[in-house]
Amino acid sequence: MTSLVLASASPARLATLRSAGVEPSVVVSGVDESQLTELAAADLAQRLAELKCATVAAEVGTGRLVLGCDSVLELDGEALGKPEDPDEAVRRWQAMRGRSGVLHTGHCLRDTATERQATATGSTVVHFADVSDDEIAAYVASGEPLQVAGAFTIDGLGGAFVTRIEGDHHNVVGLSLPLLRELVAELGHSWTDLWSRR
Repeated sequence: MTSLVLASASPARLATLRSAGVEPSVVVSGVDESQLTELAAADLAQRLAELKCATVAAEVGTGRLVLGCDSVLELDGEALGKPEDPDEAVRRWQAMRGRSGVLHTGHCLRDTATERQATATGSTVVHFADVSDDEIAAYVASGEPLQVAGAFTIDGLGGAFVTRIEGDHHNVVGLSLPLLRELVAELGHSWTDLWSRR
């Protein structure tokens, strides 16, 4: 059985893999995400995924598949990661409500046995509800928007504020399962071999 290492602290990414039958090890990369600037949103997401993957792959030794991911919301051509504080989260939501953005998730998978790697970025259009100021205040007060790229979730409290998406919903959670299956195959492995045997 092939073993997967998730180079991410994201509980949503871990839950997504577990619900798909994959029980990864988790090794947090500790990459400073602020080191990259002046990149377009999709490029930023992909580059950060590659950095996280490379950092953890250097730690875990041979014979593992290491997955790095990073998500960035693109709104009005601007790349938006996690908001720095509640005030920024409120401003974000005031700008996003009633509109749509594109959530880019970069994926980088490395086979530490062969040092080959496969990469891809998933992009999903997200349409936001025209939420009220009171709803924004309550949502920001919950703390959830401060933990996630774009200041929203689709699989938590923020789900009620997303009216529809165009593309893979897993990608919005932070990890595209169909995309990951393709990367696993590109490196010569079988997706079903990653399933944990219950």
